[in-house]
Formats: sequence, structure tokens, C-alpha cells
Amino acid sequence: MSTAYVFPGQGSQFVGMGRELAQIRPIVRGTFERADDVLGFSLSQLCWVGPEAELGDTFNTQPAILTHSLAIHAALVMSGDYPPPQFVAGHSLGEFSAICAAGALSLEDGVKLVRERGRLMKLAGEQQPGSMAAVLGLDSPTLSAICAEASASVSGPAVVVANDNCPGQIVISGGKDAVAAAGVLAKSRGAKRVLPLNVSIAAHSPLMASVSAEFAQLVAQTPFGVAQVPVIANTSVLPISHPDDIRAELCAQLTSPVRWTETVQLMLANGVRNFIELGPKDVLSNLIKRSTNIEGLSTQAIG
Repeated sequence: MSTAYVFPGQGSQFVGMGRELAQIRPIVRGTFERADDVLGFSLSQLCWVGPEAELGDTFNTQPAILTHSLAIHAALVMSGDYPPPQFVAGHSLGEFSAICAAGALSLEDGVKLVRERGRLMKLAGEQQPGSMAAVLGLDSPTLSAICAEASASVSGPAVVVANDNCPGQIVISGGKDAVAAAGVLAKSRGAKRVLPLNVSIAAHSPLMASVSAEFAQLVAQTPFGVAQVPVIANTSVLPISHPDDIRAELCAQLTSPVRWTETVQLMLANGVRNFIELGPKDVLSNLIKRSTNIEGLSTQAIG
């Protein structure tokens, strides 16, 4: 039975994450200390004691989740109790964790890069605020068509499918008016629920384009190696390992949708039946369970 390691994205953070394990596993504590050193402040204390509002600032959330995920990964590898992965994959921010876990990016460079990613995404949201909403009960092609129709009906920025999380759960992102219009249309076309998200950043949408050039420059300056385990890319749903492909993927991901449903389907088609989620909470484990009814599937969240 083949195994994949998967890494969660933003929204899975909580105050206290990693604290208990750091008290008993020196490698976990050491991973947090390395992040503290490179960032020049105590990210570990922010993760372990808060305050929650500060941890929830995307500028801090992104390096916090990456550090936590990689601390758990380091402890898992050292334990020798788990099978090595055939693939790794991550959801949005989690893709950076997956690339680090695959050996293509160091913890230090990864922490610095996602810290800047968070800063730039926050800046884009301040320059042109947007919104996001989760839509339940519609498939991706239907919702894509709704987004196109809604975008044409308003004068402001468009709305697009941002995260195809699992069958029946899709997140849309873009201009506030277009997102609202898409929500109304979705309900009229059979959506079970439309849930506005408490964000001002329109992630994985064209509204991130204002910072894409600066982020691409940072990615170009960051040293990447060859991934020792194939990484399933969010945007292309292809296994990648070469540094050029990794750089292209991380740049494209900023304004492109996270195709998580297809990512899971690809891994299943390649024989993966054991998914191990490394990071706070169990968001991806639950999405994977909803994506398939294959017998013998195993999901485990460690964190």
C-alpha cells in the first residue's frame, strides 16, 4: 500500500500547536528554534501561547504552519515508524511545506519565502480588497460558469474558482461584488450553502497579480534543489521535482486555483491508499475521505 504525505494550508492554525510535542521531542523544539533564528523573533511563542489574532495574521500564519508541519515531519522521519511516501502534496501554503519535506527547499529558506508571501498577499489585499466564499453542493464546471456569469454582471474585479477542495466543496475568490453575485447565482442553481469567509484577501485569484512580479523575483532568488519525492503540483496536478518546475509552480499558484480534488484523484490512481497529514488539525484528511469511497483507504493526521 503506497503512502503520501500531505500538508495543510492557511486556516488550520491554532494557539498551542506543537507546544506539547516540543516539550518531549527535541527535534520538534529545535525546528521551531531554527525558524525563530531566521525570522529574528519568537515564532515558537506565537504558536504556543498566542495571541490568537497575531497568529491569525497571514504574515505570521504562513511561516507558523510551515514550521509546525516540518517539525512534525522531522519527528516522523526520525521515529522510523512510518512508511516513506511515494508522493507529497500540500494545499496552497502547504505546497511549500511539501517541497521542503521533499528535500528541495530548506526550512530556513522556506520560512523566509512564505513570510514574504504572507506579507505580499496582505499587501495585495490592502491595495485591492476582495473576498472569498465556500460553496457547497455544486461541481467545479458549474461553479466556473457561474463565476464567469457573475463577473460579467459587475463592473469590478472578477470572481474565480480558487480551491476545488473535494466534491461538493469549492471556494470562490475575487472582487467583493462579483463574489456576492456568484453566491446569489449559486443558490439559485442548487447550491446547498454559500458561506462567506472572514478574509479580505482574495487568494488564488487575479487580485493577487499586483504582487506576483515581486513574489516571482523572491522565488527566483531562493535556492531550490531537486525534490527527492515527487510533489503533486496544485495548479497542473502533475508530479514535479526539478527546481525550474518548482519555481514555476509556486509563482503560478499565487493567482491560480488549488486543484485539490484532482490532486487526490491522481494519487489514488497511482496506488496511494495511505495518506498521512502533517500539520495542525485534520482538514486535509477530512477532504480526502470525502473525495473517494475506495475500500481500504487510510487517513491519519499527525500534529
